[in-house]
Amino acid sequence: MEYAKNILETIGNTPLVKINKITEELPCLVLAKYETFNPGNSIKDRMALKMIEDAEADGKLKPGGTVIEGTSGNTGMGLALAAIVKGYKCIFVLADKQSKEKCDILRAVGAEVIVCPTAVEPEDPRSYYSVSKRLAKEIPNSWYANQYDNPSNAEAHYESTGPEIWKQTDGKITHFIVGVGTGGTISGVGKYLKEQNPNIKIWGIDTYGSVFKKYHETGIFDQNEIYPYVTEGIGEDILPKNVDFSIIDGFTKVTDKDGAVYTQRLAKEEGMFLGNSAGSAIKGVLQLKEHFTKNDVVVVLFHDHGSRYIGKMFNNDWMRKQGYIE
Repeated sequence: MEYAKNILETIGNTPLVKINKITEELPCLVLAKYETFNPGNSIKDRMALKMIEDAEADGKLKPGGTVIEGTSGNTGMGLALAAIVKGYKCIFVLADKQSKEKCDILRAVGAEVIVCPTAVEPEDPRSYYSVSKRLAKEIPNSWYANQYDNPSNAEAHYESTGPEIWKQTDGKITHFIVGVGTGGTISGVGKYLKEQNPNIKIWGIDTYGSVFKKYHETGIFDQNEIYPYVTEGIGEDILPKNVDFSIIDGFTKVTDKDGAVYTQRLAKEEGMFLGNSAGSAIKGVLQLKEHFTKNDVVVVLFHDHGSRYIGKMFNNDWMRKQGYIE
């Protein structure tokens, strides 16, 4: 009989899927690393499990403990699944720009959810960074996962996502393109792929309102680059330790509108029902078209599932209100 001993054993080994219509104008083969096949419907299941297992091994997370994390939703889901199987409680802190579905899904798997304002500085005591850190100090027998700076995040992708992509493309991958938030995926996958072939280009998708692109190009952390944006899960107003800028060849920025419109296009033209960052990622691939030739194999990573965005990118009233569609 073939079966997984628990839901955590189904994490990883996600498929590569060819994109056909949206990328017709490109000369190269474009393949999506389709992470919604993980049990929590996102790539974050990989690093959530790794962070918990490493914290257990280090003695930071003890039996009956409480897992605390600031999350845009998907890391929370991955941590919640691992916590259920392993017997921990969870408290997740989200910014109020995250979709209602994300909060509802976290509560559905038994987590306590605290919502904080988006439009405050990271150091502000009301920010989701500050609140999660404070709770971890106040609550006994708790552990703050801290996906931004926890090295287990990038290591999870170095150990699993990177090797999977290399094997699935038979080593023919030439470009890896992915949205950057905590930096774990781009840094872990990028490090592994460049060790196999240093000529592979690693591109990050950034959003307007985030500091990554300018910092990568100039080394300047520019406060003027920071302003509120709608796109979920990518971009930052801080520099997480998990972003290894030395591995990244470049960034391209995608607008909130393009991210939302292309999220709908992926669903309607490719049958790919995905989250907001997938729209940004595929638009980023199109923006980079002058970098590709006919022999290239471009892998773009799609983080999460469309079910988390029903009230937003898949709601035309919301899209009209934002001015994204007529």
